[in-house]
Amino acid sequence: MTKINVSYLGDLRTRSTHLQSGEQIISDAPVDNNGKGEAFSPTDLLATSYANCMITIIGIYCQKNNIAFDHCEAHVEKHMTNSPRRIGQLDIELSFKNSNWSEGEKTRIEKAALNCPVAKSVSSEIQINVSFNYNLK
Repeated sequence: MTKINVSYLGDLRTRSTHLQSGEQIISDAPVDNNGKGEAFSPTDLLATSYANCMITIIGIYCQKNNIAFDHCEAHVEKHMTNSPRRIGQLDIELSFKNSNWSEGEKTRIEKAALNCPVAKSVSSEIQINVSFNYNLK
């Protein structure tokens, strides 16, 4: 069980503290929703969590299967909708460097990523578009 404390700091800003590690995250309401946009918004954190989870699951899969996994970058684009205001779409590109994986390994790695815990936790009303790029320079 993970415990996190969240404190309201005023001006639509929060501080989240991961109690086990003491690490903190500040979030701000975005400019288009009455905030200053000086930090990740709560919906930015969800979008970021999705990509982080995918990369983490790939790392776990590769460790368990003795597959070299050295470098990955994710680019996430979040699209909001209104009425109600929510995330409508996430476009996620995962790019790998120096991956000499076979087609079979790529298929299994992609399947693992697409079934990460965050993917299984977000609303099915959010359109998720994921692409895998194996030619990062």
